[in-house]
Amino acid sequence: MARVVVDVMLKPEILDPQGQAVQRALPRLGFEGISDVRQGKRFELEVEGPVDEAALARIRDLAESFLANTVIENFDVKVEDAAGASGGTGSAAPAATAGAEK
Repeated sequence: MARVVVDVMLKPEILDPQGQAVQRALPRLGFEGISDVRQGKRFELEVEGPVDEAALARIRDLAESFLANTVIENFDVKVEDAAGASGGTGSAAPAATAGAEK
């Protein structure tokens, strides 16, 4: 069983009031030197069977049609192994991100 992670972030040109609120709070909490904060969403999908290009294509479709609002958000799809480390194979970041920018 593999884990596929879909990270969804607001596009850079979209205002991020939650990220700004976190950024404003950081100095009060003693965290200095952080110049910008953007918040997003992370979806972890446990996938049965092999995570091949067909499975990644289905997950990209899922992300584009359900998990992300592609008008205002970009998404990134990547495969992690069972222990949670990023896997080099099956990364779909460029295609997924490019598909989200329609």
